[in-house]
Amino acid sequence: MGMGIQACKTPETKTETVLKMDAPEWSENAVIYEINTRQYSEAGTFLAVEKDLNRIKSLGVDILWFMPIHPIGEKNRKGSLGSYYSVKDYTAVNPEYGTLEDFKRLVRVAHDKGMKVILDWVPNHSSWDNAWIEAHDDWYAHDSLGNKISPWDWTDVAKFNYDNPNMREAMIQAMEFWVRHCDVDGYRCDVAFMVPVDFWNQASKRLHAIKNVFLLAEAETQTETNPNFNEYWDTAFHANYGWTFHALTHDIAQGKKPYGDLRKYIEDKSMSESVYRMYFLTNHDENSWNGTIEEKYGPAWRPYSVLCYTLPQSLPLIYNGQEAGLNKRLAFFEKDLIDCWADTSEYAWYRQLNALKHSSKALASGNRGGRFQWLGSDPESPVIAFVRYNSSEKIITLVNLSKENQSLKDLGWAPGEKSQNYLGNAQYDASAETWSLPAYGYQIFRESL
Repeated sequence: MGMGIQACKTPETKTETVLKMDAPEWSENAVIYEINTRQYSEAGTFLAVEKDLNRIKSLGVDILWFMPIHPIGEKNRKGSLGSYYSVKDYTAVNPEYGTLEDFKRLVRVAHDKGMKVILDWVPNHSSWDNAWIEAHDDWYAHDSLGNKISPWDWTDVAKFNYDNPNMREAMIQAMEFWVRHCDVDGYRCDVAFMVPVDFWNQASKRLHAIKNVFLLAEAETQTETNPNFNEYWDTAFHANYGWTFHALTHDIAQGKKPYGDLRKYIEDKSMSESVYRMYFLTNHDENSWNGTIEEKYGPAWRPYSVLCYTLPQSLPLIYNGQEAGLNKRLAFFEKDLIDCWADTSEYAWYRQLNALKHSSKALASGNRGGRFQWLGSDPESPVIAFVRYNSSEKIITLVNLSKENQSLKDLGWAPGEKSQNYLGNAQYDASAETWSLPAYGYQIFRESL
């Protein structure tokens, strides 16, 4: 833990080793909270977020992830305000949000309250009016006719050329800037799979020379720049996106896929066990482009929320407004205020799950958590039941993913004298040794050993 290192072979050679720093200890039982500064408040400023840090802290949040805070490009801009991911200057802040000093103070205040801060970093592309465009043509990718190119349909940005060592060095120096001068604690790296893993090895080594940062990749099993996706976790990043989990649970909630597919997903061992898997019901992309939690999960959201906290390797994410029942798609390129902050009815839900995540070593992220064991034997059942355990405790999780009440026998576990009913609405009939879960029911027990 802490400042330990792991030796891993690079993809380029079988003799050279890459040293990856372990994830900071403060991250292993953490909860991430994503902040969209533009939409967070009417003011849309760092100061407005700073004033709300006590509320965020009271939820049990540990890591603040700020969507990109840089000036946004104007050339080829989409919408009136543009995309946060069209970066005009990598070492400046968007003046709409405040000043660099405002951000530094925000980081200091967050640290004083025991929270960490990670920045959203955009390494794959820049805006078309970034100063690098004119000064360093060879830092960008070109088509066969010599024209700079955009990735996919992202016409407001130009793609970098990672074959250029000078471009790599400039990008790493920009990342170092925020760690050195603003004391940020790491990065969420946008479309990390579109950037070669050997660059991330370089960047990780340099950043860790300053402090033990936390690195989260927007990636999972994509192989665009490396056929072995696990090398991203073995040598550079500590955490990734649970995209597959999110898509699968959404489809199951809407009746598009069978319950058994979730069990198959949980049993799949192709992902490195050391990686933290960030699980979520929503984030900025899902909310803006694919639907709200209500649209995607409806009344099934609570059991899936429980799984985000209790599955192996899990690192739970809360998107700003989620705790207040955000039920509208926020416009991506325009001002679109989160308008539900007065609703505190779901605060207790998140506080209780966050408190469990913090206090249970059995639920630590990556391979630092407890072992996993299924309860029950029906692989096609709508009830997902399992136990996470270590030498000191067990966390027992039962969730009913269906809209029908479920009755279970032969689960393989029954509450005893040391079992604490932590959260839930299941019923156990000891005389019949039968469990009853209502539609979309859930239950978490905590048992000391």
